[in-house]
Amino acid sequence: MSSGTGNLGFYACGSILLAVCAMKLPALVRRRHDMLLRAACLLLLAAGCLMILAAPDSIVELNRRTGISNVAAPVVYAITTAFSGASLLLIINWRPAPPEETRHASRLCITAYSLTIIAIILLFWAGSAPVEQVALFDVYYANTPYLREMIVLYLVAQGVAMMTASALCWRWSREVHSFLRAGLRILAPAYLVIVSYDVIRLVAVTARLTGHDLDFLIKVSVQFAPLASLLGAIGFTLPLAGPRMAETLHTVRQLRQLAPLNKALEHVATPGAIRTTLPWWRTPPDVLLTGRKTALYDAILALAPYYDPAVREAVRAAAHHAALDEGGDESDAAVTADAVMIMIACERQRTSPQPQPDAAPLTARRTQDLARLSQAMNSSTTRDLYEHHLSPQKAAHHD
Repeated sequence: MSSGTGNLGFYACGSILLAVCAMKLPALVRRRHDMLLRAACLLLLAAGCLMILAAPDSIVELNRRTGISNVAAPVVYAITTAFSGASLLLIINWRPAPPEETRHASRLCITAYSLTIIAIILLFWAGSAPVEQVALFDVYYANTPYLREMIVLYLVAQGVAMMTASALCWRWSREVHSFLRAGLRILAPAYLVIVSYDVIRLVAVTARLTGHDLDFLIKVSVQFAPLASLLGAIGFTLPLAGPRMAETLHTVRQLRQLAPLNKALEHVATPGAIRTTLPWWRTPPDVLLTGRKTALYDAILALAPYYDPAVREAVRAAAHHAALDEGGDESDAAVTADAVMIMIACERQRTSPQPQPDAAPLTARRTQDLARLSQAMNSSTTRDLYEHHLSPQKAAHHD
């Protein structure tokens, strides 16, 4: 059991874990035979209950309400054992393996840790713990018959489970990549931190058995709990949330890349196409990106009657030399020429309702590369060429 004067952290973490477990219950009802989901729910339930019941105030209250001195000890130890078994069960069913091998390992894990929980309860009832110990139960009763066996049993059971889970995570991490590999590489040391917690407590208990006093190690072991919880939360969350986060960041990056083109075309009239403004604060990024691409394609298509092929060819020749000077190629020059022609077409649509009789729309290949076109809009070369070719256009319009 943990020591400490603060209970808020225990209750807050426990409540969050139980809330997440409750959110998964509908899926568990629909997929009741999914061992991976069952293991995940058991892990969340055990972890949530463990955090709440291991709080010092909860230990005192449980002892008082039941009227049984130190009854909180087997309760917390049993839940700790359930958490250990659930962690190992989750890893067994998470990693890829032949179905029969997974089922056999799962049955073995469930049987072993169920029997361990039963043994913890029986050993407590066989022993005698009249003096309440909220923080130092492990060492205080280290020499008491049956209770010492209970204490060693729960520490060894947890240590074995965590060591095995760590080894499985590390071995599996060599076969996978990306976020799953990172998550497993974080979970492996997280489980080893819990093993360290068990070893330190076993050292303190062994010291009592041999007539020595290393009770301070109990307080030292408690310091490992926050680190193990943090690493475990990150390790389990990263493989689940990482790909979605990466996809969202990629989408946001695309939105930012298209911003210059969107700004250049935002006032283009698009007859026959409905352009709506989606509020970014409550619209998913992928929906925003789809909407922006659709609006840009509509605007480019609406400008088609105002494109001047002569401008494109003139700009392309000048852009070709600029691209070579900047280390670019012919495709860069073509994109720059298209960007300048679009900018001039925007101006022509705004100032003159008459379309260009010999207009030439952009090729399908280039309209698909909106990111490059948008990047060209921000180029100083594009702006210079636009100013250079816009002046004759304006002069011709006034004449």
